[in-house]
Amino acid sequence: MGVRVPVYIGSQAIEKFLNYCRQQDQKEFLLVADENTYPALGQAVEAALRQQGFDVLTVVLKGPDVVADERFLLRVLVAYDLKPRLFLAVGSGTITDITRFTSHRAGRQFVSLPTAPSVDGFTSIGAPLVIGGLKQTVICQPPVAVFADLSTLAAAPRRLVAAGFGDLIGKYLSLADWNLGRLLWDERYDSQIAARMLAAAQNCADRAQEIAGGSVEGVRILMEGLIEAGFGMLEFGNSSPAGGAEHQISHHWEMMMLADGRPAALHGAKVGVASIMTAGWYAQLRGMAKDEAANRLKNIRLPDAKDEEQVIRTVFGPIAEQILPLQSDTLSMTGERFEAYKARVLDNWREVQAIAAGVPEPGAIAGWLRVVGGPVSASELNLSQEEVRLAQDYSHYMRRRFNINKLRLLLGIS
Repeated sequence: MGVRVPVYIGSQAIEKFLNYCRQQDQKEFLLVADENTYPALGQAVEAALRQQGFDVLTVVLKGPDVVADERFLLRVLVAYDLKPRLFLAVGSGTITDITRFTSHRAGRQFVSLPTAPSVDGFTSIGAPLVIGGLKQTVICQPPVAVFADLSTLAAAPRRLVAAGFGDLIGKYLSLADWNLGRLLWDERYDSQIAARMLAAAQNCADRAQEIAGGSVEGVRILMEGLIEAGFGMLEFGNSSPAGGAEHQISHHWEMMMLADGRPAALHGAKVGVASIMTAGWYAQLRGMAKDEAANRLKNIRLPDAKDEEQVIRTVFGPIAEQILPLQSDTLSMTGERFEAYKARVLDNWREVQAIAAGVPEPGAIAGWLRVVGGPVSASELNLSQEEVRLAQDYSHYMRRRFNINKLRLLLGIS
């Protein structure tokens, strides 16, 4: 099963956490929360630790939109007093990523105490951060343990539960993209991790009504699925199993919204909407005969590298210099290699379509999201049609990985 950390999901999370601290002889802590998660759980955790006579330094990040960027990372690092403290992430995705990065850079370990089942990254090794305006995943460390209080999770706003569901449903797309990368781009792949993560996504899709009802059992099912997805990333060593074209589109939207001074919509909400879009590309791929694919590829020529570089500079502006190195393999591709790549697509057409067949119809994904109360359209995220187009056409430049977006652009799928 690979590397696992202790996880407790139940009604005695604080008590279990205190027992863990005693067993590990932990007495000094740095608790990170925000203005929502501190009253939801952080205050109770802090009080419980102080009652044991422990030393607790608390950092409550303030602001209408806390983002895992340089500003908030620095606030935590400035507050840290260099004592051998165990960092505590009391929050959901953003707080966890801020704590994951700052604890790692401080040379300390951290424990995750989730306040909402809203993301899949609680047990992951990577921290998605916005650095210099670019959304990127920085490899750091997993928590040494997770203690999730079910009553706190069940009391989380419905939009956060729906976001976690959207993030997990997106695994149908990220896993298909990961498999395409294995088949067409020789990317590293692990079928056992893929199978476990797919089972987690399917289980939550099957229990969508229960999750939507906000029951303790429904929340437990969702949280267990999110934890499993995080373990998949942890065991593989990066976010490839859990972040395909749907995540890249989400990241591009987030960058545009933040650059425009707007609050970024919840990560899982964006992933859910992007998953509907990318599932539509897979549906078109399923319906394309090999002869049609051959005809579409026949007249496609390798884009000029200078033209591609100019596109990246035009679309991404000041962060283009961070993106160009990520596309070094593509920009240096020769005509001979490009023709070999096209031939490889056709030679593996049956398996390409088999991968596409495993992706749910976009209507099915939209139906699941509606059940749990998540958005199903870009307009619900306050995104313009131009922002949708830009992310669909150019977000694939943000990562080295292969995905359906690169293949559909090659095949002319709209």
